[in-house]
Amino acid sequence: MIKNISNLGDAALYCDFGNSINKELNTNVIRYFKDLKSKNINGITNITPSYNKLIISFDLKKTNYKDLKKIIENINLSEKISNLSNKIEIPVCCQKTFALDIERLEEKLSIDRKMIYQNFFNKEYFCYMTGFVAGMPFLGDLDINMRTTRLETPRVKVPKGSIGLTEQFANIYTFESPGGWNIIGKTPLEIFDTSKNEKPNLINPGDIVIFKEISINEYNEFK
Repeated sequence: MIKNISNLGDAALYCDFGNSINKELNTNVIRYFKDLKSKNINGITNITPSYNKLIISFDLKKTNYKDLKKIIENINLSEKISNLSNKIEIPVCCQKTFALDIERLEEKLSIDRKMIYQNFFNKEYFCYMTGFVAGMPFLGDLDINMRTTRLETPRVKVPKGSIGLTEQFANIYTFESPGGWNIIGKTPLEIFDTSKNEKPNLINPGDIVIFKEISINEYNEFK
């Protein structure tokens, strides 16, 4: 649970859940995040979850640090995380033109691409958080034998929809942007839809993601 609640400037506070990065700890972060959002507490302007922290911004004209701290400390979490999660299937095409770093991964991991993709597709992923680029999901956890470092020189442009791997996480680039993750494929789905003002994210913290391999013909059918 929460280890510490502290000021973060004049109009924000952060809840510290610890230093580890794991599903159990992050599940607690997400439970508090969703509970606070559902309460529509007067004065809260934004709530941002991360791996092991929760940042809450507020309007000083409507509330203050002391009152919010008391509310958070008195929260009684009763809803199970299974009731708060969606399971989402993401199609991925691994054609060579989309799998920009598969050869690098073969060398770094000392396993062939067939095994890399088998390991990648044969498991479920937990969304720890979204961010860096709007709606970009950070999904864990990769198997130990699939973990490696970022590119030595990040790309200036990573194509939208690219699937990247780094350390214990997979992610999906929601927009074309700079990045140094190892790219293994591409999804045709719109992961962050700017036309949906209220719920633009396809994947949210706490969701379970399953990746499904598709052919280039199937990929093109989505377009």
